[in-house]
Amino acid sequence: IPAAWQHPYLNVFKHYRVEEWKRSAREGDVAAVTDVRLKGTVYRIRGSFPASNYLQLPRTGTQSLGLVGRYLYLLFKPMPCKHFLVHLDVTTEEKQVVRISFSTLFKEFKSTPTWLQFPFICRAAEGSTLDNRPARHDLAGAAPADVRWTCLVLDLRSLLSLYLSRRYSHLKSIKLCSNLLVKTLCTSDLLFDPGVSFPEARQADLAYHGFAPMPRDMAFPVPKGQKWHDLYDYIRFPSEGSKLLYDSIQKSYPCPAAVSEDPFCQLPQQVMLTKTVCDHLSLIPQITNPKAVSSSWWK
Repeated sequence: IPAAWQHPYLNVFKHYRVEEWKRSAREGDVAAVTDVRLKGTVYRIRGSFPASNYLQLPRTGTQSLGLVGRYLYLLFKPMPCKHFLVHLDVTTEEKQVVRISFSTLFKEFKSTPTWLQFPFICRAAEGSTLDNRPARHDLAGAAPADVRWTCLVLDLRSLLSLYLSRRYSHLKSIKLCSNLLVKTLCTSDLLFDPGVSFPEARQADLAYHGFAPMPRDMAFPVPKGQKWHDLYDYIRFPSEGSKLLYDSIQKSYPCPAAVSEDPFCQLPQQVMLTKTVCDHLSLIPQITNPKAVSSSWWK
């Protein structure tokens, strides 16, 4: 399997030891802080000028991450009442480098053969007084005061295919600019559902629907008796099966898993995973929890 060391997923911050700053770069006001809700260390990137305040992987522009996973997971929280900016440089099979950027600063979608720019619309928390506003271009702007921690899933293969008719090869670099709180990044060929536990996933046989529970070292904490989607935001872009090209990244309501009391009845039908992928999937609990059950866990 190509790049087998990256499967079934790769926790980018952990693999590159971001806290040591030897294989990554930081500029301006970037610091490791403790987040009360997540009960752990996150990276705070803040400052008035995004170009002067950022966290970058790898350290220099001449290097490449070489990450081949189809999906990039960004676990982050925009700072309230602030703007943020993220740049991703990806390489196509034709060796062309394409920059994918998204920001609350962008007012409209722009596209060139080497650059895709998407507005990021921060919706207010569901149920808040601001939640009833329609999702329009005029809502683009700084994050609301009650912005939540978000799991953003970018389908890099589909982005290049849909918008530029190019084939995705690998992720070259990442630049996270102010104003953000970031837990970590992850790449994988698997679709993780953060609202599903390992026992639920096993019971529903989600591997054969193309889904997997979120690895434990990537998960947001959920207090007993509460539901993930009531506490955090989940955004997948572009959405699977969409026949239209969306020109902004934003959360849609209601969440698929929230439509029914049965979180699995709304799962989209996808191509069944191969036995090889399922075998790798069964390793997730062992990798994230050494005391997890044996390889028969997924059976």
